[in-house]
Amino acid sequence: MLVLCYLWALALIPFLVEKDDPEVQWHARHGLVLVVAEIALWVALAVISNIPVLGWAIGCPLAPLLWLAIVIIHLIAIIKALQGKRLEIPFVTDFANQWR
Repeated sequence: MLVLCYLWALALIPFLVEKDDPEVQWHARHGLVLVVAEIALWVALAVISNIPVLGWAIGCPLAPLLWLAIVIIHLIAIIKALQGKRLEIPFVTDFANQWR
């Protein structure tokens, strides 16, 4: 279940199924907030990419780097969760801890 917490929309499964496990709930909340933050970043990148010169200069090179960063963050979060640790990401963790 901890792995599912960081596989984008699949984080809903442990969030809805494992109501009694506080550790799984913590990771599921963080996984869901992380997905929402990633969607917001992709929307911002799409808006920037549609600006004629700025989009070509910033949007095109930034898209593959954003994908790489997202995959790396998810892999690190999965590894830490399997080790019994928590990956605390500054704004994501703050927001997810308020959502209980």
